[in-house]
Amino acid sequence: MTIKEADLLTVGLAQISPVWLDRAATVAKVADWVDRAAASGCGLVAFGEALVPGYPFWIELTDGARFESPLQKEIHAHYLAEAVQIEAGHLDPVRAAAARGRIAVVLGIIERPPERGGHSVYCSCVHIAADGTVASVHRKLMPTYEERLSWSPGDGHGLRTHPVGPFTIGSLNCFENWMPLSRAALYAQGENLHVALWPGNLRNTEGTTRFLAREGRSYVLAVSGLLRKAEIPADHPAAAMLANCPDVPANGGSCIAGPDGEWIVAPVTGREELLVATLDHRIVRRERQNFDLAGHYSRPDVTRLVVDRRRQSLATFLDEASE
Repeated sequence: MTIKEADLLTVGLAQISPVWLDRAATVAKVADWVDRAAASGCGLVAFGEALVPGYPFWIELTDGARFESPLQKEIHAHYLAEAVQIEAGHLDPVRAAAARGRIAVVLGIIERPPERGGHSVYCSCVHIAADGTVASVHRKLMPTYEERLSWSPGDGHGLRTHPVGPFTIGSLNCFENWMPLSRAALYAQGENLHVALWPGNLRNTEGTTRFLAREGRSYVLAVSGLLRKAEIPADHPAAAMLANCPDVPANGGSCIAGPDGEWIVAPVTGREELLVATLDHRIVRRERQNFDLAGHYSRPDVTRLVVDRRRQSLATFLDEASE
């Protein structure tokens, strides 16, 4: 391998629709797109926020804040049943596809972790390494607006970066990408390839992606999901949303910006597609010449960030056996 080849990484953005609120079917679809990305020569493939089993679009369309609503309880019960428990092997088909193709995967899920009681859900970003192991699970720190009626607030445990080829990769969910301290936690760990997960809409990606890339002097992959009204089954527990649902609740908007803040792939809307680009680490090094916000342009003697990466838990048990 030449020096130039060692600087390169081919990445894929899988802009797809879930089989909405069907975990097993959506996981199978994700695994298929991981295989497609590997066959296209990608060393990394990313998917949108909350893709497995889907984003809770019904909340704003069905009076989701009504207290003690039988409808909201029924939809939520279904959502919990279809959520992901990593410990139960629900992501094993995706992990197998990653190992089969020797490709890293960044995937947005709705997680129902048993160590938090197993009856609350978190918007989580899972990083699966190219050997199929789960390298980290980042739970969204603060659900946005109506999302708080469904999702629980996460913690800092998953604010981690991972090596993929010549790059150091970090990921955030949706509006977390607007949180400067969360970004700084990743910058401090050497991030130079940022994956921003979105549920899907051009308005979320066209105004932020180039700025994030320019700020971090890093590549930014903004990956979105899709959803069309026609893809929501009429016999679904959340079918009440159909009366107020737009034809396209999520239109995509996936895109890639370079470390200079310019488009490499401009936002794509309205269709499922694997967006593929080859990134050159040399461009990161060029752009860091005059601004490296975790390096020569930082002042840790003046301002520093403290990040608590302990996994939150309701109780700590001190048993005799552990004394």
